[in-house]
Amino acid sequence: MPTLNEVALRAGVTPATVSNVLRNKGRVGEKTRQRVLDAIAELGYRPHLPARALAEGRAPTIALMVSSIANPFYPEFALAVENALRRQGRFLIICNTDGDPQTGRAYLDQIAGTLSEGVLVMNANLDFEDLRMTQLRGAPVVLCMWERPLDPPGLPCVAVDFRLAGELAGQHLLSLGHRRIGAIVGSKVYGIHAARYDGFVDAMRAAGLDGPAAPVRYAPDTTQGGYASALDLLKQHPDLTALFTTNDLPALGAMQAAADLGLCVPRDLSVIGITDIQLARESRPALTTVAVPTVEAAELAVASLLELIETPRRREGGAPSEEVPMSVTSEPHLVERASTAPVRGAGHVGACGEG
Repeated sequence: MPTLNEVALRAGVTPATVSNVLRNKGRVGEKTRQRVLDAIAELGYRPHLPARALAEGRAPTIALMVSSIANPFYPEFALAVENALRRQGRFLIICNTDGDPQTGRAYLDQIAGTLSEGVLVMNANLDFEDLRMTQLRGAPVVLCMWERPLDPPGLPCVAVDFRLAGELAGQHLLSLGHRRIGAIVGSKVYGIHAARYDGFVDAMRAAGLDGPAAPVRYAPDTTQGGYASALDLLKQHPDLTALFTTNDLPALGAMQAAADLGLCVPRDLSVIGITDIQLARESRPALTTVAVPTVEAAELAVASLLELIETPRRREGGAPSEEVPMSVTSEPHLVERASTAPVRGAGHVGACGEG
């Protein structure tokens, strides 16, 4: 593999000039720059990132920590982060914690500040104190898609109004005439989806209803979790005409459960989710959902993290709590597709092929 010195020799310049061209820094004449670029192309030179990190005291990479890479939302978010980072000449490392705090701490200890310049955190089940310690060690941290904008976490974050998302979902079902609505929450009672459910309850109460007509089911944020919860709800409460779910994966599972019970979506049962992942558009019927600004959130998170990296005072954790930066995305919005429809006769059961 060719070295930086060999590129410098071929171009007739110093190694420092080659480095300046690669980093787009310093004053380099256009003819000299072109000679360096030609030498790089001829030799097939590729920068050695660990060596560059050691030489510059910083890594050109950012870590994104997620709880489960198997959840299709996280790859979609990671792609948006990668695109934003690439425009800034940086690379992305994805760290999958599997929801295990110990795994997350190991990533923070081994990667933050060495292999990565900063850390983006997306529902990775990490203790906030561990994240603050990471900041004190010199690696800025930004929480991605914080769900409660009115309740700042005390760490830099990008927030999305998920309570509004839940409210919009509830309002949509109510506008279609549904009143017997079950709810599937893809987290524990006080987990990350609590704000979404709170928004749904807000909509129900505004319509004069005291929460959903059936008991709420709290389940894993997976297709299987939605399937099992929907089976239970629909068997226990066969008069339900709609299901509100706090995420798209449980919603897709709920539609599968409805089909296995001989119910037609949306004729017999309307189903709505939140997020708008690609699978929501590809399912049959296509899933009505409340879309959140995923790309915007990713770009804001990257911009916030890079600003912290370039601001030593904040990097050292010296800013008072009221100055901890929080960006709020644009509002979620309803995406109406084929999984919701006006309410039909109460308790109607039948296959989709029936009239």
